[in-house]
Amino acid sequence: MSKYMDRAHELRDSVDKHYNCCQSVVVPFAEAAGISEEQAYRTAANFGHGMKMGAVCGVVTGALMVLGLCGVDDGATTAALYAKLRERHEGYLDCANLLRINKEKGRERKPHCDGMVYEMIELLEEILTEKGIIK
Repeated sequence: MSKYMDRAHELRDSVDKHYNCCQSVVVPFAEAAGISEEQAYRTAANFGHGMKMGAVCGVVTGALMVLGLCGVDDGATTAALYAKLRERHEGYLDCANLLRINKEKGRERKPHCDGMVYEMIELLEEILTEKGIIK
């Protein structure tokens, strides 16, 4: 596992401090993005659970934050990221529908959200490595 994935696992397993899905994506990349983990944690605080209202999934907003902080703001990269996620998740990027589908399949919420975080960490690593931002 990479240091980013290791950190995401630590955050999702933490019982001392809660890290929402957005924070769990942004915090591991804080150093690469040039900010502290505390800044990443606070910036992403209101984006978990789809901006606290079931809108765009926190892993998506977290990924966009990481990309922007790392200087990746081209539409093609964003569109490719969206397309990969939609392909893997029945066309949805919003928290409410992702959780609904997960529930309909009889699955628990935490493992689903953890999986979404880990999936996004992998996608971000691919993008940022390809662009020469991380090694």
